[in-house]
Amino acid sequence: MSQSNLAIKEAPASAKDAVRKVLDAVKADKRTSLTAPEGKLVCDAYGIPVPGEGVATSAADAAKLASGMGFPVVMKIVSPDILHKTEAGGVIVGVKTAEDAQKAYDTILANAKKYKADAKIEGVQVQQMLMGGTEVIIGSITDGSFGKLVAFGLGGVLVEVLKDVTFRLAPATNDDALSMLDGIQAAEMLHGVRGGDPANREALADIIVKVSQLVSDFPEMVELDLNPVFATKKDAIAADVRIVVDFDYKPRPAPRAKEEIVAAMNRIMMPKAVAVIGASAEDGKIGNSVMKNLINGGYKGEIYPIHPKADEIMGRKAYKSVKDVPGVIDTAVFAIPAKFVAGALIECGEKKIPGAVLIPSGFAEANEPALQEEIVEIGKKYDVRLMGPNIYGFYYTPANLCATFCTAYDVKGSAALSSQSGGIGMAIIGFSRSAKMGVSAIVGLGNKSDIDEDDLLAFFEQDPNTNIIAQHCEDLKDGRAFAEAAKRVSKKKPVVVLKAGRTSAGAKAASSHTGALAGNDKIYEDVLKQSGVIRARSLRQLLEFARGIPVLPTPKGENVLIITGAGGSGVLLSDAVVDNGLSLMTMPPDLDAAFRKFIPPFGAAGNPVDITGGEPPITYVNTVKLGLEDERIHSLILGYWHTIVTPPMVFAKNMVEIKNAMKAKGIDKPIVASLAGDIEVEEAAEYLYQNGIPAYAYSTELPVEVLGAKYKWARGAGLL
Repeated sequence: MSQSNLAIKEAPASAKDAVRKVLDAVKADKRTSLTAPEGKLVCDAYGIPVPGEGVATSAADAAKLASGMGFPVVMKIVSPDILHKTEAGGVIVGVKTAEDAQKAYDTILANAKKYKADAKIEGVQVQQMLMGGTEVIIGSITDGSFGKLVAFGLGGVLVEVLKDVTFRLAPATNDDALSMLDGIQAAEMLHGVRGGDPANREALADIIVKVSQLVSDFPEMVELDLNPVFATKKDAIAADVRIVVDFDYKPRPAPRAKEEIVAAMNRIMMPKAVAVIGASAEDGKIGNSVMKNLINGGYKGEIYPIHPKADEIMGRKAYKSVKDVPGVIDTAVFAIPAKFVAGALIECGEKKIPGAVLIPSGFAEANEPALQEEIVEIGKKYDVRLMGPNIYGFYYTPANLCATFCTAYDVKGSAALSSQSGGIGMAIIGFSRSAKMGVSAIVGLGNKSDIDEDDLLAFFEQDPNTNIIAQHCEDLKDGRAFAEAAKRVSKKKPVVVLKAGRTSAGAKAASSHTGALAGNDKIYEDVLKQSGVIRARSLRQLLEFARGIPVLPTPKGENVLIITGAGGSGVLLSDAVVDNGLSLMTMPPDLDAAFRKFIPPFGAAGNPVDITGGEPPITYVNTVKLGLEDERIHSLILGYWHTIVTPPMVFAKNMVEIKNAMKAKGIDKPIVASLAGDIEVEEAAEYLYQNGIPAYAYSTELPVEVLGAKYKWARGAGLL
């Protein structure tokens, strides 16, 4: 991949000056949109191709302009008060003679006055008519969470019907732009169908990159449409430009520096001393549960109970305020009612405690936004990072730290999980315990008044105890900061995200085609993909990915082979392979012959390899061994069928034995398994999983989804 494709090219100062001059004029007129001629000036400055054109202020003028540039021409109303020109009857295409141009001028003016009697009319734009090619739309919107996004899709009249559009963060690289051309459902249209010419991909990518740079340089451009852009074999030219501005728009402030985030998060997640504000000796109180978990969880640091009246709690000296504690405190866990939080937080600030874990509810989620704003301001003033409020707390198992009112958790491992919801957090804890999934951390984020997903990414990125990060969120407070962090982190460690609210309408009313198409979830889908994030579609998937991805070795290639004892499982597993973007290997004749030596004549080689149901254990052993030994096969999916001849645990133990024997020879490929049978397959699946083969009873989908997720990460991280 060339460096030029990854670089963001700066626009020259002269181009910026030319655009600034246009925008200054628009601002002076107190307008919210550019006229088409102004749009052309902007496009010319940034090298975005548009047709030859001029503005006529009389019918005779229109005829002269049209004759000069050659027929046919398109004629359009120029008015800052008429944004959707077609709706106003302000567009006439295919004007073929000077006489027709004069008539079209008069018709357009009459239609415009009828549409909006008081519209300010600056004339009629006369434009070269573009012929042929595929009509696409290239545009940009400004999203509340992600900021500037560039969009691409099918254009013309189809755009609002098909809504086939894809988004990337702006500014976009040339590689981002090229990926957009393949990211729409109608991508084949650009390759040329039924003998048609293909579109010029580089010309389209160049426009996408330039549009993304333009809106990044001028944040006040809140919506931009080039629609249609005519894409031919030779070039790509934008026939119409629509730009909406908001001079009051302020981009989000830059996020904290990574080093600053990590310094605070290290002290919060790995504290040498914890204060419990609202500690209690009374069973059933949250402050009591937090104290018990810290002590019973095996935390070895200092624990300081804070209580206005008690002298000691659970054998530890109690203090009236954190300010009375003689030593340094790294983390304060709050277990007091919402109305007392602000006062205690000020004391934490004065004590220079870097982190507050705010368990109490009763803030923004309970229609008390002022209470939440107050604590946010205190946090900023004293530089105290806030986790929550409205959370269950967090676990960090390498430090035996259970800073939560939930039950203590002690199965250590490499998966770090977080949730915005307390209920989902409890599901994460329960699943992890049930599946014996080792975790490095489980974190509640709640209202996300301060600490959010990108802060956690920065911490887990450098945490040697974490190999995978799985996050549930209902929204991203600063989507751009998250995307930039995820893009960096996912190159080293898999990042899995379950975004709740996938099906919400999401799109706000917008005055551009691009804005109207920007369904909230489509933006999340595309930006998460651009950032190398693996997207989970359900809670179960999030949990299974967190458990399974670290177990699987990284594949060395795309060739997937299915070996099954049941034809029906083979068909379902094949479907799942396609659904999860995996590639069923085409079986070479010599390998086909090699497999046939081990399976009965009525079995089927090819891919899937169907060994049939009545085969003894040795058939599974021989075929799987061959699959692992052959370098052309990169990963295996096993479909086991429960029989008396090969009982479940016999199959499981044999598979683990072969895997380990091959690993000793330096052969380590991803293997997943689907087990169909009576309840004994549950024990066999668990045995396989505990020994490095993600296996599922009663499901052909889950094992392939886990394998597909591993592949997605490996591709995104550049390992394939």
